[in-house]
Amino acid sequence: MKKIHVIYVFAYLLPAAVLAQQSTVIPVAADGPFARVTYPKNAPTSKDAQGYPSAWPTIYGNAQRNAGVLPGIAAESPDNPGVSWQYAEARAWPLDRPAFDAEADGVKSAETTAAQWQGNAVGVSVAGGVVYAASSDQFVYALNARTGKLIWRTSPVGSTFMGQPLVVGNIVYVNAGTVGFNYSNVQRYQKTGSAVRGEGVAYNGIYALDRDTGKLIWRYATTGDAMPTPAASNGRLVFSTGAGEIISLEGKFGRKVWQTNVGGMGNMSSPAIAGGRVFVGMASPAFLYALDEKTGRTLWRASIAGSVNTGMGDVSPAVADGIVVTDAVSHPSTDGTVAKSLARSAGSHPFAGKRSHQQTVSTSTTMDMSIAAFDASTGKMLWNHVTARGPKPPSFKGGVPMIHDGVVYVGSPVTNSYQALALKTGKLLWTWRVPDPSEAGSGRGPAAYYNGKLYVATGASLYELDPKTGNLLSEAKIGGRFGITGPTIANNTIYAGNAWDWILAVPLSKL
Repeated sequence: MKKIHVIYVFAYLLPAAVLAQQSTVIPVAADGPFARVTYPKNAPTSKDAQGYPSAWPTIYGNAQRNAGVLPGIAAESPDNPGVSWQYAEARAWPLDRPAFDAEADGVKSAETTAAQWQGNAVGVSVAGGVVYAASSDQFVYALNARTGKLIWRTSPVGSTFMGQPLVVGNIVYVNAGTVGFNYSNVQRYQKTGSAVRGEGVAYNGIYALDRDTGKLIWRYATTGDAMPTPAASNGRLVFSTGAGEIISLEGKFGRKVWQTNVGGMGNMSSPAIAGGRVFVGMASPAFLYALDEKTGRTLWRASIAGSVNTGMGDVSPAVADGIVVTDAVSHPSTDGTVAKSLARSAGSHPFAGKRSHQQTVSTSTTMDMSIAAFDASTGKMLWNHVTARGPKPPSFKGGVPMIHDGVVYVGSPVTNSYQALALKTGKLLWTWRVPDPSEAGSGRGPAAYYNGKLYVATGASLYELDPKTGNLLSEAKIGGRFGITGPTIANNTIYAGNAWDWILAVPLSKL
């Protein structure tokens, strides 16, 4: 019989109400393939850690979703050419091959399946000279940012990790949850219009790991999945679930501070925290919510006219200068005309639990993508920009906006393009079409602004653009596929996670 390694998590410090929600033991075979491994000799020295941010509090680094402008990042110089390495994760697939199972499922389906079950769905985090990655291969990784060598790897539970690790103090936070519904949930949705995403499909929740070793500190279990990356602020952690909950936890011990049930479900929309408010998108029904950071009280909710499917619940909103920007697929049509939206107005939707009147569209449908800006204080829509029409994208149905210096940069998998819009007015400044889009659509991840250039990871390539004109300056063909990846740029190096289950370091000089 195999020896079972049991991890005890400070149970004596937690009240009974918390223990009911938390798992205090995790069964992992001590000598099994999912056991935690550590290589302390591969950790960066204090000199190696220079030029990297000390923490990573939210997806893509900040509320603007710009992982290219972070405190501590060194400026470009001839003496700092960047580093180059590739790390093969547990289920790595050759980057020069088509998606695994493409012959059986078709290229489009196989590409999205890879992000959901095989490799990295979103980008990686960099803090203190370490790259942290959470993968759908069921592992979390910590690598030396300069050498690419493994410092530790852990798989605390059998579930996919589709978020971006957060690094605050001595803790790394990761979220677990799948894209799945079991059959009983599908039946429930058909009857009631409401279902819990991830219930009975996988072990869902938030995991707090020791930053240096990957050892489990605590786990907060959830019934619905916890696919969206949380956001850390003021000693707390905020996240949404597939059960329509938005939850705030005490960061140190995982104690629940507040919970607000808004209904619908969280897909991949990670919260943005700014000005004492939490902004997060939910799906089915589609709404952008603003909550009080301290209490969880709902301050306002808003929607985009004609939005359908999972769009608003997929997109992580960006916030800057008192303006919140998000987007969603909208106005589906199967006959060449814009179909009438069945969505109710923002003022008449119930908060939770009742049948959604959002229209679900067929695979042959074409649609727009609508990008909207809202006043962060009131929820009033400031402008709404509608892109050109295109086919309905599979899986993640939106583009994560990024804001820098009064400009919104946002991609669209509907049209395989990126656009630049004036933050205050929504005026279109330029459009750039991805020259070699993936079968499943390109333009999901946010761009990164770094040292006067714009960087995009989409399809199989990394691109460098002129942020003023959208003109393509250079391209590096990497292979595999970048899904909702935002390039993380530090020390003149792009760090990125690939859906073929690779972690990559690419020097800017290669572009």
